[in-house]
Amino acid sequence: MAATLPVFMNEYKEVLEKELKKLIIGLQAPEVLKQAMDYSLQAGGKRIRPMLIFATLASFRKDPKIGLEAAAALEMIHTYSLIHDDLPSMDDDDLRRGQPTNHKVFGEAAAILAGDALLTYAFQVVAQSVCYSNEQKVTLIEWLAAAAGPEGMVAGQMADIEGETKELMLAELEYIHKNKTGRLLAYSVMAGALLAGAGENQLKHFQEYAFHIGLAFQIRDDILDIEGSEEKIGKRVGSDTVNHKSTYPSLLTMKGAKARLNEHADFAREALRQTNTESTLLFELVDLIVTRDQ
Repeated sequence: MAATLPVFMNEYKEVLEKELKKLIIGLQAPEVLKQAMDYSLQAGGKRIRPMLIFATLASFRKDPKIGLEAAAALEMIHTYSLIHDDLPSMDDDDLRRGQPTNHKVFGEAAAILAGDALLTYAFQVVAQSVCYSNEQKVTLIEWLAAAAGPEGMVAGQMADIEGETKELMLAELEYIHKNKTGRLLAYSVMAGALLAGAGENQLKHFQEYAFHIGLAFQIRDDILDIEGSEEKIGKRVGSDTVNHKSTYPSLLTMKGAKARLNEHADFAREALRQTNTESTLLFELVDLIVTRDQ
């Protein structure tokens, strides 16, 4: 019988975190830099992005561990972005997942360098893999760079900063979130599908699935910033209001934001049905994204 999502996530979260620890321990780097990198990598969280890689592989009845190095690299990119987001020059946050942010523990200079190191090491991990073909490595690196770089996550972050104190149109807000949050989530699914040997038509439907869960994820984030518990989320709530950011609830009302959340979830489920895979875990991940409280 297939594992339920909580069992699956617990198992592969442990596998991933052991891999991340091993990758940092093996570095020939200054000890304080390794400590700062490890501190944020091991800070917890649901690891939704890596889980999407593992669950996509499982939907093809492939061993999820095939995606381990791609998942570790992805989590390094995601973690670097959080370290930098929390800096005083960005969101100026003191807490992340219930713990002091990296710069509060190691200082701003070390936090910046830890983020830089995680960003670049991610590509080294994929390039040095003995599990992936050279063609797979090139594609994974290209897709990851595109998702994380100036046409992806960084573009979304820049647009987010420029949008502060402005009342954005819905299309402008979706651009921010499609790039800032959605592109790495989409990469997770596409990387898993690539490593599983998905066909071109399947890749198209997985991409559509990923697009909708990316927006659903961010809408839920916006809702939690108003309705969430600081204890569960692990960081301050209400920061979007304080920073005068446009959000889905501010543009659509809370009722409208929740309706849009459910709409994207339905579109994601429909796209998943079109992949013709054993996608129980991916369906459950949609439910998790829609209902999560942290």
